[in-house]
Amino acid sequence: MHLELIRLEKIFAPSILTKIDDPLLAQYQIELWMKRDDLLHPIISGNKWRKLKYIIDHALSLGADTLISMGGAYSNHLHALAYAGKVLGLKTIGLVRGEQPETLTPTLQDMKNWGMELEFVSRSDYRLLRQYKEWQAPHQFPADLRHAHRPWRSPRQYWIPEGGAQTLALKGVAELVDEIEIQYDTLCIPCGTGTTLAGIIEAVPQQVSVLGFAAFKNAGYITAEVDALLSQSRKDWQINLDYHFGGFAKTNAELSAFIEDFEVKTTIPLDPVYTGKMMYAIYDLIQKHYFKPGQRIIAVHTGGLQGKRGFG
Repeated sequence: MHLELIRLEKIFAPSILTKIDDPLLAQYQIELWMKRDDLLHPIISGNKWRKLKYIIDHALSLGADTLISMGGAYSNHLHALAYAGKVLGLKTIGLVRGEQPETLTPTLQDMKNWGMELEFVSRSDYRLLRQYKEWQAPHQFPADLRHAHRPWRSPRQYWIPEGGAQTLALKGVAELVDEIEIQYDTLCIPCGTGTTLAGIIEAVPQQVSVLGFAAFKNAGYITAEVDALLSQSRKDWQINLDYHFGGFAKTNAELSAFIEDFEVKTTIPLDPVYTGKMMYAIYDLIQKHYFKPGQRIIAVHTGGLQGKRGFG
């Protein structure tokens, strides 16, 4: 791995495994643990770093000086990329979905402060960009898209798909699984692009089932996206589509109350976009007897706590 990345990772904190102590879990004879990837770093936390680590290493090995990617106005992925670029001395460009708001979100303001060039693209162009997966993609963008946003002429630009959805990301995610030193039955993970889910499926022991929780509506297509990333097929995994709470970054009083109660009981902060929804789902499924008594479940906290600033 590139020397600059090794130096950066040396300042990271351990991602500990914490047992959740809750009478309700004892009542249903379920043992629940949390993999605290939110503790890795105050900014590049959780699966954001896991996915970016070897992608950026590849970019550095090619001599790239600019990292380009895409995301929404509250994107954890772009937020982490902007900070990593600042620390590593790399230029960053974020293609942001939708029109530029009159006032930048706290996430976008951070990215701008860290030197990321923000380019706001129409939703139709954004959908078009999703098809580009290879690092050379900026040189393949249609002429009207290139003209609309920037010349895309530098040969040292490196494209990272939405959410870091490429096979190199799986290598970093696998390291998360390698750090789990206890036996377990099910590993749970919140899903955006499905990249972290794919990395976990590839890395867990064969006897372990993997359960993803979609963070937005109409997410059934993620299954195909995950399949495309996997080097071999496995049957013991699925994506639950029932706990999106109305859509991406949508919430309600019930979810907010659950997150507040969970934080009081455990002192573990949750974000309402990803990990909060997953933990609500796990508790709900436990009470519906979805998991067999005696099972040990590990839930991955994917960080992204900066996103809480968008909620009251």
